[in-house]
Amino acid sequence: MQTTPTAERVHIALLGRCNSGKSTLLNALTAQQSAIVSPIAGTTTDPVRKAIEIHGLGAALLIDTPGLDDSSTLGEERVSRTAKVLDQTDIAIILFTDAGYDIEQQIIEECRVREITTIAVLAQADRIADVEALRRDIESRINAPVIVLSAETGEGLATLKERLGTLRATDQRLITEGFCAAGDSVLLVMPQDKSAPKGRLIQPQVQTIRELLDRGCTITCCTPDGMAAALSALKRSPELIITDSQAFEQVYSLKPADSTLTSFSILFARYKGDIELFTEGVKALKNITATSRILIAEACTHTPQNEDIGRVKLPRLLRKRFGEELQIDIVGGAEYPDDLTPYDLVIHCGACMFNRRHVLSRVERARKQGVAITNYGVILAALSGILDRVRIK
Repeated sequence: MQTTPTAERVHIALLGRCNSGKSTLLNALTAQQSAIVSPIAGTTTDPVRKAIEIHGLGAALLIDTPGLDDSSTLGEERVSRTAKVLDQTDIAIILFTDAGYDIEQQIIEECRVREITTIAVLAQADRIADVEALRRDIESRINAPVIVLSAETGEGLATLKERLGTLRATDQRLITEGFCAAGDSVLLVMPQDKSAPKGRLIQPQVQTIRELLDRGCTITCCTPDGMAAALSALKRSPELIITDSQAFEQVYSLKPADSTLTSFSILFARYKGDIELFTEGVKALKNITATSRILIAEACTHTPQNEDIGRVKLPRLLRKRFGEELQIDIVGGAEYPDDLTPYDLVIHCGACMFNRRHVLSRVERARKQGVAITNYGVILAALSGILDRVRIK
């Protein structure tokens, strides 16, 4: 991996009316023509994403969005997609103009409810007659400072970058926090079956390996079939064993008594989501029957393989336990129902392709609707009967 994964970048959304200067600002921040700029309202039809490095903030992802007041034929769908961007937004840059305040104020209030950091800018300052009067008026309405900005002339651009640079996250989360320490031996058991990408490791494996190296751990990697030989080659039992969830039973049968066992999926559930709620959610299994309905949600979209864990293995295990009539719906990528109440249980993947904000927005939707939600690693450990013997948190 040569660049910071999208899921690990700070997501910055540019929000405002049609022709408020969002695309122009994106181009100014990236110093290139990343988005099409046009005086025609509704030019930006879908969110446009651009990776960028911002001094002080680090790796970020800029998201240009369709106008919030798009009244075109497809405007409602475009605005809906913009609203969904908030589910993954860490920082929202709200662009005000002299066209009014109502839509912008609504977005700011929504961001405050969601605890999303906001930066208000008065865009297109070069076109406004009395910029200072308008700035003061907006500040009094939203009770927050406003940066006067013109992406065309460059006015205020440095101020905006400086402001973004002060927002570096203080919560520097670790994937393996609390599971190991410098000098520990860690064994990674990684199946390389048909669903594994040829010639490379999957993202959770790469990220975990890099973090363990940074933490000063000694790493040994093997497949489940090579685990016995890997253990024999070690001078002492590894302090930690991390495996793919689908290999839980096989790995547990070989695990030394003094080694801690967990999975990549569980680690990412802690790192990205709410492990407490996932652990509580798996208790819903005791109420599942053949007439129940379960939703399996995957963060990524991919062509299913013969032994795909989310689309093949997990449904097979569930139907074996509860009956072939069990209804299982599967969604991938951005697909995720607004209404989860038809489901008795939601099972989410480890979400290596999503940022934490995105995962937590899905978890919160389930919580608010009173629907149990859990994670691949947690439920596979439960279905294997070893949940109480696997390190969760």
